[in-house]
Amino acid sequence: MTKKLTIEFTDEQEQLLEVASNFCADKSPMAKVRERLEIEGGFDPAIWKEIAELGWLGICVPEDFGGSELSLGEVVTIVEPMGRHLLATPFVSTTLTAQLLMKAGTDSQKSAWLPKICEGAIGALAISEAHGDWDLGHLDCTAARDGDMLKLSGTKTFVTDAAAAGVIIASVALDGAPALVLLEKGDLPEGALDQESIIDETRRSYRLKLDGISVDAANLLDPAQTDAALKHHHLAASLLTSAEMCGGIAACLNTIVEYLNTRKQFDKLIGSYQALKHPTVDILMGLEASRSHLYYAASMFDDPEEGEIAVRMAKAQASEAFAFAGDRAIQFHGGFGFTFECDAQLYRRRSLWCENQFGNAAYHRKRLAGLLLD
Repeated sequence: MTKKLTIEFTDEQEQLLEVASNFCADKSPMAKVRERLEIEGGFDPAIWKEIAELGWLGICVPEDFGGSELSLGEVVTIVEPMGRHLLATPFVSTTLTAQLLMKAGTDSQKSAWLPKICEGAIGALAISEAHGDWDLGHLDCTAARDGDMLKLSGTKTFVTDAAAAGVIIASVALDGAPALVLLEKGDLPEGALDQESIIDETRRSYRLKLDGISVDAANLLDPAQTDAALKHHHLAASLLTSAEMCGGIAACLNTIVEYLNTRKQFDKLIGSYQALKHPTVDILMGLEASRSHLYYAASMFDDPEEGEIAVRMAKAQASEAFAFAGDRAIQFHGGFGFTFECDAQLYRRRSLWCENQFGNAAYHRKRLAGLLLD
């Protein structure tokens, strides 16, 4: 029997989407986005404080630790408008850090950090490495036991928001198995962080050199939960990245429609030409398909059978739809579209970053084949 597919949109999600859409539109007009490209940290601390005061950092956190005890489905409704308006904050990094703590943190680690995160502490994740393998169990970075201490070595890459983070969770190989280690800001020696040059200039990403860092063995997250926590992280990160991409697709579509309705050639609006109408409709259809996949994945995320399938489908769909929308947005603007002054450039750069984080469309479809066909 075919399982009926439903997309549930709760009252909380509807309210959060409305509030977040208004907030992001107000705080992140394109002029402000471009100003923040030059800011060292990449985001406005005042806006981050407002986000914390709105309670968004504790949406998924249990009430015992100061959160609202909702779900990632509610977080999706905040991340989508952030992606639409290119609002640069450590929101996703911090949310994913809290997720890892909830899944694998010890009681003392949860008690120490989850309330701080709800109040505005920034978290970062050092999960990726230079080999670029999306299999999070493939680790070259290591930890070695030295009495009650752990000596770390290796280099992590794409550690977004690391310079502003109060806590970083790093993945390492320990005793031949993946492990997660909690690092506080004071554990990092001078020069441990090196800012990377990345395609999406609205973000700040760093290499984290673990060589020379030693932490107490008590900083180790629960080894029994590590594998499950890493899988959960991969899917949660893919879901939130899909939400960012859906927002980006919508922004590209708005940019295109506005231009098609103002630019003239041969005394005719260029939006009247079918060669531009048809791809624009394709972008709209891609957006609708991507949002349908996204919110179905959000509603099914905690389902042990359907959740992974739904998330991988959402990531694959949004990756391709956003890439197409960003590419058309540039080309439709003609020669100006290929300059950095064109806003479409920022969305195309964002699409390239998001597509290749946590697995591209081909990777997720390969994983889907095993889930659906075996």
